[in-house]
Amino acid sequence: MPFTKSAGSALICALLAFALSDSAFAQRQTERSRQKATAEKQRAGIQQRLEAIKRDIARTESEKEDAADELAASEAAISDANRALRDLAEEQDATSTRLHELSTEGERLGQTIVNQKKQLSELLREHYVAGNEDRIKLLLSGDNPNRINRDLQMMAYVSQAQARLLASLRANLAQVEANRDKVENAQLELQEIAAEQRQQKDLLEQEKAKRAALLQNLSTRLVDQRKQVDRLQRDEQRLGGLVDRLTRLIREQAEAEQRRQAALAAAKAKAEAEERARALARAKAAAEKAERERIARQNAKPGVKPEPEPEPPRIVEQPRPAEKPTAPPPPEVTLAPAAPSGAFASLRGRLSAPVSGTIAARFGARRGEGPTWKGMFIRAAEGTEIRAVGAGRVVHADWMRGFGNLIIIDHGGEYLSIYGNNSALLKRPGDMVRAGDPIASAGNTGGNEESGLYFELRHRGKAFDPASWVKF
Repeated sequence: MPFTKSAGSALICALLAFALSDSAFAQRQTERSRQKATAEKQRAGIQQRLEAIKRDIARTESEKEDAADELAASEAAISDANRALRDLAEEQDATSTRLHELSTEGERLGQTIVNQKKQLSELLREHYVAGNEDRIKLLLSGDNPNRINRDLQMMAYVSQAQARLLASLRANLAQVEANRDKVENAQLELQEIAAEQRQQKDLLEQEKAKRAALLQNLSTRLVDQRKQVDRLQRDEQRLGGLVDRLTRLIREQAEAEQRRQAALAAAKAKAEAEERARALARAKAAAEKAERERIARQNAKPGVKPEPEPEPPRIVEQPRPAEKPTAPPPPEVTLAPAAPSGAFASLRGRLSAPVSGTIAARFGARRGEGPTWKGMFIRAAEGTEIRAVGAGRVVHADWMRGFGNLIIIDHGGEYLSIYGNNSALLKRPGDMVRAGDPIASAGNTGGNEESGLYFELRHRGKAFDPASWVKF
């Protein structure tokens, strides 16, 4: 049966179909789901530490009823939903970009495979037209040896070209398989994101309606409580207690990490010293052996081969039992930022404002008949982005009586920045942030009557005036 180009194409198509026959994808967990589950486990450890701090503060809390407390669950849920929607939008953009790149790569691979199929068909056709002679027939033909050698070399070249082309084709088929797997994973992730977005939007609308109804019912009580001096003092004490506990925890973790690093350095230095001692001992033994052999050669009689000196018994070093680490184990939750202790202090006077708005209250000003302001209140429309004034790590992101949705960032050197009354918190405890990163949205949570941001700076737990640090 003569070989035709169409037959060659059919053969390659059959090979392609066989290679992709197992490419049907079963339902499976996406890579996004696996990463999300891992991140949630890590956050659970951080949240466990912070919940313990909240319980300590609650045990010292004398006031059991506050109108703002009835808003807590709803305001926290609104914050969570807004953060989830923002995270999902970012994921959606990144996944869509990745899907576009995969589609482009898939088209390129498809065109490459088409070209390779065509080349392979041409090689097979030319091989058939040339007579389809095999090497045994050629060797037994009795033809001119030069011609036989030339034909054998030509056949070898053709075979090598076919082998290279087939190897490349197999590699590209494997890439097509991997590409299709990634494409389907990205598509499934987009479906997951869309479903989660629908759920979060529904939840957000429900919680907003619930909060609006609560505000209407609690309006009189909230107004009355805002005028209570002792309530303002308790709010300040509550925040101060939280800051003190966080500062102590961060300091303890930093000291533990220093001890651990010192122990590791000492263990490494000890191991290096022991290795140097063993190397010196081996070098000394080798030098002594060489000296004994030299003396033996000098003392040997002419014509008499000296008896080989017996080698001293080899000492096999037994593995030493592993020493118990002297350093404390690393903390389960690391809240201290990976930043030099003096980095934040060096930025004094050059920090960017956390939000664009009007300063309604300044540090040190009297709050009616109550205590003085420990920070600043900046009026801003609800939903306005709140940005980190400096790089650091989020050590608190939760609702707190008197301050609503509150986020605290540790900048190293025992400097903290505090952002309160937010409608949404966009970061979680443990997240690293850079200067200027969006971390929250302005609001009036915690029973505040105006929308905006309550902002503080603290060093070693003590509040100080942000005006000389931040460019408002």
